[in-house]
Amino acid sequence: MVFIALGFCSSNKSLYLSAITEALDIRRSLFSINDSCRFLATATINLFFGSLVARFGVKKLIACGFCCLIASTLIYATATNIYTFYVGGTLLGIGLAFSTTTMVGCVVRRMFKENSGKIMGAALAANGLGGALAAQIVTPIIFEEGNVFGYQNAYKLVAVILAVTAVIVLVLIREKPSDGPAEVKKKKARGQGWIGIDYVTARKKPYFYFSVLAIFMTGLVLQGVNGISGAHMKDVGLDPAYVATVLSVHSLALTGFKFLTGFMYDKFGMRKTAMVCDITAILVTLVLGFLTNSTIGMIMAMVYGFFSSLALPLETVMLPLFAIDLFGNKSYDKMLGIFTAFNTAGYALGSPLVNWCYDLCGSYKPMLLIYSGIMVLITIGFQFILNAAKKEREAVEAE
Repeated sequence: MVFIALGFCSSNKSLYLSAITEALDIRRSLFSINDSCRFLATATINLFFGSLVARFGVKKLIACGFCCLIASTLIYATATNIYTFYVGGTLLGIGLAFSTTTMVGCVVRRMFKENSGKIMGAALAANGLGGALAAQIVTPIIFEEGNVFGYQNAYKLVAVILAVTAVIVLVLIREKPSDGPAEVKKKKARGQGWIGIDYVTARKKPYFYFSVLAIFMTGLVLQGVNGISGAHMKDVGLDPAYVATVLSVHSLALTGFKFLTGFMYDKFGMRKTAMVCDITAILVTLVLGFLTNSTIGMIMAMVYGFFSSLALPLETVMLPLFAIDLFGNKSYDKMLGIFTAFNTAGYALGSPLVNWCYDLCGSYKPMLLIYSGIMVLITIGFQFILNAAKKEREAVEAE
């Protein structure tokens, strides 16, 4: 499910950006509102995710997700005006909400009580493999010589792949009722050994609001950068075939780094894991901003493609881990939905901002430098959030 849904519908969106806007003569800032529609739809669904799962169950929501994804790709393949793309973006957001990060977090918590970091990382790492394969399949179709509408054929192919995958997943998936939160062990464990505080109490804590803001801004930066990386490389003059290779390397590295992030969390805890991801985000955003069409530029593009994968777990694997680590089991379902919703809301703002900069300046570079600076502030601020959460946990466990 993750391999196809994220790999084919999300990982390579930047490849479609220049192709669609050039074929239909649409400004990139206007087209990027399509992404805002997608992310706002996902955010809205995630706010009510816990209630929806309780009422309809996992299988029905996954079925709904695949139906929305298929409808979205077919709309993208046939749309001729910007408003139709906005409808497609909304359906894409609903589809991904029911088939990716939040759903994985829900299913993993129901089925596994230990090593949740490794398991979450392994499940979501399938995105990287799917993205690597998708880049090689859709790139030659999108940029078919003499066919400016090649992206339409690419989307039709993805729709067929989604339909086949939906049948397989729905045959194999089964409902597994939650056994409730993991039991508290005497030995302190990462996340799952923390009984936590309830949602009403959590809302009264200042660090709750700061953590939501940090997660929102992280989504804004990472999605804004990742969403235009392929288009930016093409803009500076790099060959589309080389860009596709970079994106494939990025996706393959993402597979390993998502699993590594889960392993790091289980082994070293939240502080060190988040620090590594945050600092990497700062550096790779700077690298992307200074790309040129040269040998050094090609090397920098590959460096970005590889190491940016170590930053992206901040918007996938780390969200369920943030929820469990900062607030514990009592409010896990609520916090997972809220964190995912605000992270996705950040996506909705990040993409239009960076594309507005392109329309205004003719380049993504100024906004990439600003985004790098924002990540510096997030990295510093998150240390204070972790300190406050640690004090709260110690107080609860001392009772």
